[in-house]
Amino acid sequence: MAQFPPLVDSRVVRPSQTALALGLVTKLELLRLKTIARWYARALPPDVTWEDLLQEALTRILVGKRQVPEGVVAVAFVAGVMRSLRSEHWRRIERTLARGRRSGNSRSEVAYHRMELVDPAPGPERAVIAQQELAAIRHLFADDAVALTILHGLARGLTAEEIRVAAGLSDVDYASARKRIRRTLLREGLTCTPK
Repeated sequence: MAQFPPLVDSRVVRPSQTALALGLVTKLELLRLKTIARWYARALPPDVTWEDLLQEALTRILVGKRQVPEGVVAVAFVAGVMRSLRSEHWRRIERTLARGRRSGNSRSEVAYHRMELVDPAPGPERAVIAQQELAAIRHLFADDAVALTILHGLARGLTAEEIRVAAGLSDVDYASARKRIRRTLLREGLTCTPK
């Protein structure tokens, strides 16, 4: 007896996957957008992640709420949408705080300040993730001694000048090695900031 495919597709496709499939952005542009999203999400409350920001911006474009004007680069437009979303979040927080002050109820203000308090010590999961990322970075630059020297210097908190002097690098060699590092990390998607 013939098997019919199911009528409903139960797969969940993220907006970023849809944008890639439709050719709205390339893989490199998506990596750039992830980096920009991480930057914009830094000042947001912990319940709003960079992924939420990026996916919401792409969703608004895909459903037609925001349309990319002709001649505008997709990365710049999506970055503008994310900046707008960040502003919306802050306006919402400010309205909540103002409403709490007017009503004499400071619970919303206390709740907001509680959101900001985060234990800076990494938990076991974050420690393991950090070790895995460091191992991946070491593996990426295993053949590039200059890049590894620069990365170790940066990890120790040295300035560019201190790294150059210690490694015996010229300004040009140091700058080109930093560009190699940045391009490699962007290509591999390893430029995230801690959540």
